[in-house]
Amino acid sequence: MERVEVVILGAGAAGMFCAIEAGRRGRRVLVIDHARAAGEKIRISGGGRCNFTNLGIAADRFLSRNSRFALSALKRYTQWDFIARLDAEGIAWHEKTLGQLFCDGPATQVVQMLLRDMERAGVQLWLGSAPGEVRAVKGGFSVATDRGPVLAEKVVVATGGKSIPKMGASAYGYHLAESFGLAVTETRPALVPLTFAEQELAKLAPLAGVAVQGRVTAARRSFDEAVLFTHRGLSGPAILQISSYWREGEPIRLDLAPGQDVAAELRAARGAEPKVAARTVLARHLPEKLARHVEAGVGVTQPIGALSNVAVETLASAVRDWELKPVGTEGYRTAEVTLGGVDTDALDARTLEAKSVPGLHFIGEVVDVTGWLGGYNFQWAWSSGWAAGQAV
Repeated sequence: MERVEVVILGAGAAGMFCAIEAGRRGRRVLVIDHARAAGEKIRISGGGRCNFTNLGIAADRFLSRNSRFALSALKRYTQWDFIARLDAEGIAWHEKTLGQLFCDGPATQVVQMLLRDMERAGVQLWLGSAPGEVRAVKGGFSVATDRGPVLAEKVVVATGGKSIPKMGASAYGYHLAESFGLAVTETRPALVPLTFAEQELAKLAPLAGVAVQGRVTAARRSFDEAVLFTHRGLSGPAILQISSYWREGEPIRLDLAPGQDVAAELRAARGAEPKVAARTVLARHLPEKLARHVEAGVGVTQPIGALSNVAVETLASAVRDWELKPVGTEGYRTAEVTLGGVDTDALDARTLEAKSVPGLHFIGEVVDVTGWLGGYNFQWAWSSGWAAGQAV
């Protein structure tokens, strides 16, 4: 029977980071994961370049029933701390849009850094070994595994959420929490493309592959980033962002030319170049295919000079305030993260320990803390893993 001081369930970003911190404190640590390789989500993230954090970490960029829960960990282990860690390892990085930081080289550099740090800290790693039932026993916990039971003083659950099941994602961590009487908030796919009913999709089908810089609004939240039309509906960064706020039955609104006075430009063109088609003017702001779609959708067939004021305003509204009603999302299959999770009311914000079960901690995606697209969820993994690593 294996005996250690700390068992960490999950060899993802949060689990490995927690293991390193605990190991550096001299704790005997064992990390268990059913996958054959550690850090798979790190490896595939950011197009293989790992969007490892964001310069704009702030509480309002994380969704949770308790919007301030994440602050304790995020303030004690910041994006600057993780950047310093990469710099010390000689891992080059660069900033893209909106404060997003990526590795210059492959994301596997980050995975290898974490694996080296675990080895240096004396952490054991069992891969290809699915954890089973976790029970409270005298002196700690018993964790069932296919290699036999493991006894530990502390257990850290870093098993992630349900997103990307083909990589082995499951509801294991939520079930474990519930088995100890902890509440789990509603879970749903987040940072995920939106889908439409067949009738709406038939109208949008000709636009598949078209991308535009736009503004998407739902539930009093807006994002200005790229919007991509697909054969299933809508994707792109702005859509992924709004998916965390959108709910079934609600519409979204698209502004295809944010900050532009489209009506004024149409009116000016009506006098200056009356013979051109409306789509020609719209195409100065939109991809041509999208400009044609807007023109046809409004039913405009005359040249710009023949349009009434009402027609001009209708065209402009179709560009600046296009209402669409998704019917769903592409689900966990393509969702980058899971919204919801172990209720933060059940956890100590400083240690991530269950208030009613001493020695049991939950970190990373399994907790009801979900960041925006762009490195926020990795920073929560580093910060929550670090915080628990100081306590176990």
